Amino acid sequence: MSGSPLSDPFEQARTVADAVLYEGYLLYPYRADAAKNQLRWQFGVLVPPSYASDAHGEYATCQTQLLAEPGPDAVLRWRLRFLHAVTRTVEAATPDGWAPRESAEHDGVLHLTFDETAEESVDVAVPLWPLADAPDDVTPFAVPGAEQIEQLSPDLRLRRVRRPLQGVLRLRVERLPGPYRVLRLTCAVENRTETRSCASGAAGATPDAQDLDRQRGDRPQALRSSLIAAHSVFALSAGGFVSALDPPEWAKAAVRDCRNVRTWPVLLGEPGRTDAVLSAPVILYDHPVVAPESPGETFDSLEIDELLVLRTLTLTDAEKRQVRATDARADALLGRAETLPPELFERLHGAIRQLRPVGVAADPFRTTAPWWDPGADAGVDPATDTVVVDGVAVGAGCKVRLRPGGRRTDAQDMFLVDRVATVHAVLLDVDGSTHLAVTVDDDPAADLQVEQGRFRYFAPEEVAPA
Repeated sequence: MSGSPLSDPFEQARTVADAVLYEGYLLYPYRADAAKNQLRWQFGVLVPPSYASDAHGEYATCQTQLLAEPGPDAVLRWRLRFLHAVTRTVEAATPDGWAPRESAEHDGVLHLTFDETAEESVDVAVPLWPLADAPDDVTPFAVPGAEQIEQLSPDLRLRRVRRPLQGVLRLRVERLPGPYRVLRLTCAVENRTETRSCASGAAGATPDAQDLDRQRGDRPQALRSSLIAAHSVFALSAGGFVSALDPPEWAKAAVRDCRNVRTWPVLLGEPGRTDAVLSAPVILYDHPVVAPESPGETFDSLEIDELLVLRTLTLTDAEKRQVRATDARADALLGRAETLPPELFERLHGAIRQLRPVGVAADPFRTTAPWWDPGADAGVDPATDTVVVDGVAVGAGCKVRLRPGGRRTDAQDMFLVDRVATVHAVLLDVDGSTHLAVTVDDDPAADLQVEQGRFRYFAPEEVAPA
């Protein structure tokens, strides 16, 4: 495979892919000392092979299988995206050199030792049909390590270190039998970063079980050699992909045979488009979008933005100082929350989606009043209508004796048996059932209930003329 500029679908996918990329990056309350931020990055983490363990749920690989209907000269473009841990250490000058510190203050600004990240991507492009039923196409990639020094003062600095990473993108293309020109693509991502054994210190050595246990207890160290929040975006220059969620009838059996391991592919773009796929470590629907009301990254993509913004504003000044010292993205999030205008808060409060215009329904009452309004039908009047109970016409103003329980099971009915009540209205619901709105005569709150329009309701067979 060779590198190639990527087309529009990749940029269109960026907002959704970024939500995946930064899910769990730094959880509310966005402080380094918060308990939930002591165990970071749970989604899409591909650890180095020496740390991988089925028993501990840590893996070095993931696999996407999807069906494609490519055109004759179709080119598959594949972009792998992930975060690369950056170790940020506060260091102070000592007679023996620079020594790490948990925190330090300079010019009134607090600085903390904490892990940041850098975005990384690997782009490849390959014509599909020449690879059909050929050996796997393997593309190794390497991300170099780096060290950066930010000098805050002669005796204080921030040291940022990125470890080198190595990996492989593996593509297998298979023709499916049948009348359709369909290919099954198997796209695997492997982290092949070599790390030293914690106990032996020998590069490339095979650690024993005790050594592995020690390594697993040091997950932050493993994360620094991991592909974090790894996900892939695929695009076809001609043709389209088959939905894994809603495949056509002819493709259902082949889709069921696809094996997606620790990732799941969904169609991208507007509904109806099939030329791009996002394969993410979280389950999404086809054609996912980020809510247009969202004011920016919250790192809790499954949460409610309004709730997170409001909770962020409740932080004390001391806590906000910790947030700003923790991470530049957290500082930006806090700034957005503090300056969010009222009209954007209104947008965050709720949105109605998936409504569509419908034709005007015929008005059975031939009136502008809504169907539930008693005035919608001139032949209905709850204040004057009556219903026959034991041969007696019962309407507003009549006295009845309550005999509840024939049509329901209400624990309070035992207190109403044989009590006298006054009828205030005879009501007819949309199912054609009749109800009597009453107040209990010896209820001290009866007058208040009448004033507020709050009544008890009984069916005609649950009362008797008093």
